[in-house]
Amino acid sequence: MKKFKQRWEITQNWQLIYPIVGVIALAYSVFKLALLFSFDNIEITILLSCILFFILLKLTLALFKFLEKRWKVEYKWRVIRIFLIFAITGTSSVIITNPISNAIGLVKGNFADIFLGNTIYYVLKFILTLPFYKILLVSFGWLFGEFTFFWNFTKKMLYRLGFKRFFSEQ
Repeated sequence: MKKFKQRWEITQNWQLIYPIVGVIALAYSVFKLALLFSFDNIEITILLSCILFFILLKLTLALFKFLEKRWKVEYKWRVIRIFLIFAITGTSSVIITNPISNAIGLVKGNFADIFLGNTIYYVLKFILTLPFYKILLVSFGWLFGEFTFFWNFTKKMLYRLGFKRFFSEQ
């Protein structure tokens, strides 16, 4: 445990929550992904989940060094916390916008007969989801103690989307 804490730069026991929740969230996500393949045999689904888990875990760990430097994060456990905030925000924004899109008639079935209907549907869905995503990103960032990081991240993204006059790039 001492080596694990040193590797992830964990100085207090409460910080262990982030690697633990990160691994559980990855395992859950991989299992849900494996279920999309609709195998009738649960053993095959579990085997596929294990393979995908190790592939995605390796990919995630490879991203750590790059993102730690790019985001200028001083502790590795904070990178995990930032990943978790992104995951919670993405899921929450989709959950919040689904009833809204259904209420205004933005349903995939309505675009079935239109040329490039799927593309138009997903572009409109993205445009509807984006404002909620930004608000939730800053809110969850504040809730988890990463407000400054996510406020700067949001400002930079809005700047790149063309809102230059409202925000200065940092």
